[in-house]
Amino acid sequence: MMRAAFPDGYHTFEDVIAEENQVVTRGIFCGTHQGEFMGIPPTGKQVKFSVVHIDRVINGKIVEHWGQGDTMSLIQQLGVVISPKHC
Repeated sequence: MMRAAFPDGYHTFEDVIAEENQVVTRGIFCGTHQGEFMGIPPTGKQVKFSVVHIDRVINGKIVEHWGQGDTMSLIQQLGVVISPKHC
């Protein structure tokens, strides 16, 4: 989904921590919104937001991956307005 929406996207890692069979990376994702993303049509806007990835590695290959990005920052940069709902 991210590659289709941000085909020029790339990660810059600021921290890499490895222990046993897990690798944690923290960094920044940058890219240009050129394809649909979560129902948002392409805006042509450049985005930059923080990400954290955790990978489990066995025999030199990633066998599991978890990732978390600052989605709120991303959609704000795309110009999407989210109105909070009251409980």
